[in-house]
Amino acid sequence: MNHKIKTVLVTGANGFLGHYLVKKLLNRNFNVVATGKGECRLDFPEEKQFLYLSMDFTDPFAVYDVFRKIKPGIVIHAGAMSKPDECELNQWQAFITNTEGTVTLLNNADDYKSFFIFISTDFVFSGSNGPYKEDDLPAPVNYYGQTKLQAEEAVMEYAHEWAIVRTVLVYGKPLAGKQNILTLVQSKLLKGESVNIVDDQWRTPTFVEDLAEAIVNIAIKKATGTWHISGNQTLTPYAMACMTAKYLHLDEKLILRTSAADFPETAKRPPRTGFIITKAMGKLNFSPTPFSEGLQKTFADD
Repeated sequence: MNHKIKTVLVTGANGFLGHYLVKKLLNRNFNVVATGKGECRLDFPEEKQFLYLSMDFTDPFAVYDVFRKIKPGIVIHAGAMSKPDECELNQWQAFITNTEGTVTLLNNADDYKSFFIFISTDFVFSGSNGPYKEDDLPAPVNYYGQTKLQAEEAVMEYAHEWAIVRTVLVYGKPLAGKQNILTLVQSKLLKGESVNIVDDQWRTPTFVEDLAEAIVNIAIKKATGTWHISGNQTLTPYAMACMTAKYLHLDEKLILRTSAADFPETAKRPPRTGFIITKAMGKLNFSPTPFSEGLQKTFADD
């Protein structure tokens, strides 16, 4: 396969998804240049086809230098400011990171005609009538969703090949020390602390390895356009938390059911998102891991 000679530049490589993405790309014989802010937190030092470069993708000079050095055939832009409340409180920073940062990467990718893969979110939708398919009309209800939608619009104007990969509530075993909903519930319950979780928001949670695998397949197949990648079970965060407690034999009574109205958050959340993944299942042979199995893998010993 000619992808073996392709160099893939990954942003956000130190993050939750980034770890899995780099691992799977290396397994498929890509040359991987992983980038992130600060030092490398990935554990692939012995890999010949792996290089880590510190790069702040909001800095046009840093981005220019890295692109000129490695001339990537593929760019996977997984880096983002992704906490909705943080984005709401720091809107200028969110815009610079999520929208302007994407434009900076696109401008540099243009010089090398790189295949540009952008990782987006279900939060580009209003959540009034999910689950959503790829061509449904976006209408974000918070600033995070707005910045990601603006970035999507910039990607769609890119002159070369591009793909947008939207996903929903990603969970799995954290390799970078960053928590996700399942591990947060575990750590709270192990300490005997109660935790408030909403039961009136619906999602199709995504197992992180499924997402990473789908992105790598998109890179290999040059599968352009917009893709919805998620699980195919609709669950509330409360249901996910209860299933986690049951599986770990922890005290379910510490999980307090709440509603969005009673749970003060700075950024409004879309009530019902989730994805229709028929396109990915048909064209990418995407097969999502059932939540019960993803739950087991999240807490499995290595």
